[in-house]
Amino acid sequence: MRIETYGQQIEVTNALRDYVESKLERLQRHFDQPFDVRTQLRLDKPDHRAEATVTIAGRVLHADAAAIDMYAAIDLLADKLDRLLVKHKEKIVDHHRGESLARNGDFA
Repeated sequence: MRIETYGQQIEVTNALRDYVESKLERLQRHFDQPFDVRTQLRLDKPDHRAEATVTIAGRVLHADAAAIDMYAAIDLLADKLDRLLVKHKEKIVDHHRGESLARNGDFA
């Protein structure tokens, strides 16, 4: 997983970058294949806003979060991305496909 973090109207310090990477590392447990995350941190007074775009297997997922503190916004963003990836994974794995005679080729 590759995480790219940049700021708009805010300087992204090493502490913020490390915090984003530590929070978004848990997203890696959902997929074995590599994916990219672009994170934008910005200041919309009085709120701090964190947005992320996840590119995985040709799909683009987007989430944003706003809070009073930048660290709280990053926490909310990580939770939203986690839910998005779980939902995307459930769509990929079709739970309704069971064994049937037509799929096995045993029909006659």
